[in-house]
Amino acid sequence: MRLNTISGRFAALTIIFVILAEMFILLPALSGFRQDYLESRLERAQIASLALLATDDALASDLESELLQNAGVFNVVLRRDDIRQLVLSSPIPGPVAVTYDLRETRPWQSIMDAVVTLWEPRDQVIRIIGAPVNQAGQLIEITMRTAPLRSAMIEFGLRLLATSAAFSILTAILLNLAAQRLILVPMRRVISHMSAYASAPEDPRHIISPNARLVELRDAETALESMQKTVTSSLKQKERMAQLGQAVAKISHDLRNILTTAQIFADRLEDSADPKVRRAAPKLLNSITRAVTLCETTLAFGKAEEPMPSLTRFNLAQLAAEVIEAETLAATTAGQVEFLTDIPPSLTIRADRDQLYRVLTNLARNARQAIEGTGQPGMIELGADESDSEWWIRVGDNGPGLPDRAREYLFQPFAGSARKGGTGLGLTIAADLIRNHGGRLELLRSDAEGSEFMIRIPRHMNVLSPGQTAAAR
Repeated sequence: MRLNTISGRFAALTIIFVILAEMFILLPALSGFRQDYLESRLERAQIASLALLATDDALASDLESELLQNAGVFNVVLRRDDIRQLVLSSPIPGPVAVTYDLRETRPWQSIMDAVVTLWEPRDQVIRIIGAPVNQAGQLIEITMRTAPLRSAMIEFGLRLLATSAAFSILTAILLNLAAQRLILVPMRRVISHMSAYASAPEDPRHIISPNARLVELRDAETALESMQKTVTSSLKQKERMAQLGQAVAKISHDLRNILTTAQIFADRLEDSADPKVRRAAPKLLNSITRAVTLCETTLAFGKAEEPMPSLTRFNLAQLAAEVIEAETLAATTAGQVEFLTDIPPSLTIRADRDQLYRVLTNLARNARQAIEGTGQPGMIELGADESDSEWWIRVGDNGPGLPDRAREYLFQPFAGSARKGGTGLGLTIAADLIRNHGGRLELLRSDAEGSEFMIRIPRHMNVLSPGQTAAAR
């Protein structure tokens, strides 16, 4: 039986507690044994003295010594009719060390006297005073040695401890068997279910069915069953999503090739002699272009892994100027969207320049398209600064703000798009790129007065691996 198991520790604790309980019983038991021992010596001494008083003749010294020896005392004194009489006597080997009056002994005092008797190894002479049996006088007084009393008390204590040890071991065995049957067997059943489930969590046959009789174990099994059902359901859903993703990737790959061919033919329609065809060609070309972009974005996201950032130091104001220039050229209506910058000209940061360009372009493009969708003029501002711990970049606009659904699923793929025809992948990829830098992309506000995003990149960054990035999602 090992102590690092529940059954082993349960048995050891049982033995210890039983022995501790017996130790609390031992002192009162020894006190009672001492009291009985002394009273028996008084009774024997009284019988021996009555034998002497029953005859008027003097006893021979040999007979008197035999009576004292049988009683285990040195002398006997009786007090009758207020007369103290030395009935039996013999030489005392030493002075009387202490006197005990059994007529006035209290329980705690008796326990203390027993402890003193056991603690004192020397053989001493003690005087015992008690009441005679059957009221045969006023008191009886004897003197005796402590060695026989101490030996008898030690023998009694050892017998009691041996009995207690046997009782504790038997109790531990019985309790261990009961614990095995009532607790450990159901626990092992739960553990075996957990191991079986861990080997194949997608198999619903390994989900535990609560049937424990103990309320606590049944509650544990019920909680385990609920957790296993949730995990199994999630695994099945993820498996279906993975299969769907593979299918979508294959379809997108083939569809991109088909649409690319259609895009080439759509370009030629612009040279048609039919004016109606020429007017419809740009719309058709834009639709095909959006479809091709969706396929390419889906394929890129399906890789589920972005390259690790290549960290360099560069001027942030120059990068922001490049982003603004590209978005100005891409604007559908010249002058409708105004770009402002609030970036210190000398501000340099340490990041991956190409990846940060993609992030800022995505945020600026989303803001521009939102403003263009209103048909009203608007403004986009790029601001940045630094602190002792991080660089921060703010991209804000005074557009219409994000819809409620877009804010709820902002960084979830295929769910957080704010415009018709969008994929919802841009912000998801942007957030992953910033997370790879050890930073974060967050939405500060979005209401009727516009939206504002904040990029935070720590100065002392722990660049995450792609696997860590995926797990952080």
